[in-house]
Amino acid sequence: MSTAETAAVPAPWRLLLGYVRPHRWSLLAGALLSLVTGATGLLLPLVARGLIDDLAADRAITGALLALSALVVANAGVGALGSYVLRRTAESVVLGARRALSSYLLRLRIAAVDRSEPGDLMARITSDTTLLREVTTDSLVGLGTGGLTLVATVVLMGVVDPVLLGVTLAVVLGAGTVLGVIVPRINRASRQAQDAVGVMGASLERVLGALRTVKASGAEDREERTLHAAAEESWRQSVRAAKWSAAAGNTAGLAMQTAFITVLAVGGARVATGAIDIATLVAFLLYVFYLMSPIQQVVGAVTQYQTGAAALSRIQEALRLPAEPAAVGPEPLPSPTAEPAALAFADVRFRYADDLPYVHHGVTFEVPPRGMTAFVGPSGAGKTTVFSLIERFYDPDSGTITLDGRPLTDWELPRLRSAIGYVEQDAPVLSGTLRDNLLLGNPEAGDDTVRRVLKTTRLDDLVARLPQGLDTLVGHRGTKLSGGERQRVAIARALLRSPRLLLLDEATSQLDAVNEAALRDTVADVARTTTVLVVAHRLSTVTSADRIVVMDAGRVRAVGTHRELVAADPLYAELAATQFLATAE
Repeated sequence: MSTAETAAVPAPWRLLLGYVRPHRWSLLAGALLSLVTGATGLLLPLVARGLIDDLAADRAITGALLALSALVVANAGVGALGSYVLRRTAESVVLGARRALSSYLLRLRIAAVDRSEPGDLMARITSDTTLLREVTTDSLVGLGTGGLTLVATVVLMGVVDPVLLGVTLAVVLGAGTVLGVIVPRINRASRQAQDAVGVMGASLERVLGALRTVKASGAEDREERTLHAAAEESWRQSVRAAKWSAAAGNTAGLAMQTAFITVLAVGGARVATGAIDIATLVAFLLYVFYLMSPIQQVVGAVTQYQTGAAALSRIQEALRLPAEPAAVGPEPLPSPTAEPAALAFADVRFRYADDLPYVHHGVTFEVPPRGMTAFVGPSGAGKTTVFSLIERFYDPDSGTITLDGRPLTDWELPRLRSAIGYVEQDAPVLSGTLRDNLLLGNPEAGDDTVRRVLKTTRLDDLVARLPQGLDTLVGHRGTKLSGGERQRVAIARALLRSPRLLLLDEATSQLDAVNEAALRDTVADVARTTTVLVVAHRLSTVTSADRIVVMDAGRVRAVGTHRELVAADPLYAELAATQFLATAE
């Protein structure tokens, strides 16, 4: 990261205040209740000293006992209410952080997702945001209320006896020096522990995403070792953080015990010489006991802040990943009578990363409104990349892509994508019901429209066989559906959007001959009113296209019809001959 980028990154405490600001009033209420709790606690030693004086003077102690009891009850009741308010506020801060982070992650540019591990991003939205709960209550409020209580206690101790206060502060300052060495180590260990959790999440997501492949390859033992290694690294770093946190807490506890023994010795000597009376020593010792709570609260706040600062840094790293502009709301889909789109590529060059070779080397072609255009060529020719650039998942390094004569960069992303229906090569299906998947791109589609599209894509028989029809769960990534069924679901999902431009990337590669023929007829019907672009390797799909774009090594080498290209382009003629042989066999 450059110096300029580092300077632009806000400090963790500023990030924390940004998450807390919407809840500042409830946080303030909880802090005030905590201060009231502390104030009632501070009055207890003074009332106890008065009680001892009354006993020594043989005066009535009923009033002092009632006051003492009232303070104890008030301390408990107000403390419980304050704790609830603070914890509720902390949960609200976590909710706000998770909402903000999840919304941002959904807008990430595909290039940023390509460079990230999904499991690590999941850890940031689950594990890291959870740490904000403790850092809000223990750190932010704890430091404020604990600090004020600590100051008030020290002032009252000075009122009771300045000499004993000096003895106490000397011990506390010595402990503070030790804590100054420990606290930075907590921050480093906490950050490494959270990074290790992210690595473990990424490792688990990697295995679960390809569990069938892992099992079929007999690789369970190797992957198990990898997961265990990630878990052990997380454990090691968490133990380091716990070690330094325990050292900090015990240092504070040891300081208070040393202070108590020292005050008892010095105070006993002062009582023996008559400098103070026994009631004053008892009151001061009570304050020493009471001093433990705010000191441990402040120390806990500082150590918890170090853990929270590491989590905040990881959250902020995710929020600095390149993202698309936030949309105001969902863009309305085109009407069924909308004019089809025209598309053009002009000298487009593109590569997926600066350290990778170019995928497109000056790609140029035009697609008029209506009709079907097929893209053919060897694997790696850059056909699927054409579709990714049209959807603006990526932007070209140079050249221009236009839709209806306007450069894609001039289109608002929601408006651009609302005009497009896209069936990806692997036809992904989301966990949920079949209905959820079909209506993903058009949740307002009516029942009649859904039934019509189901019949068009030959999914009506599948729906009839399923135990709960459209409301049947399809499993994680559609595991309860066959490959061909997943492709038909993806096609139906795209058709329900009534797109002006339909992109089909190997959309029938897993279909049997009967279903492929039916869907080929459906696509031909759609192409009469819509612009359809198809990436295909099957000759049966290509021959019916109005125009064919032949790509090779990131360039367009020929454009024409099947008959023209067989005669004019040797590569296409070779591909076509191979397909003829495959079909004949």
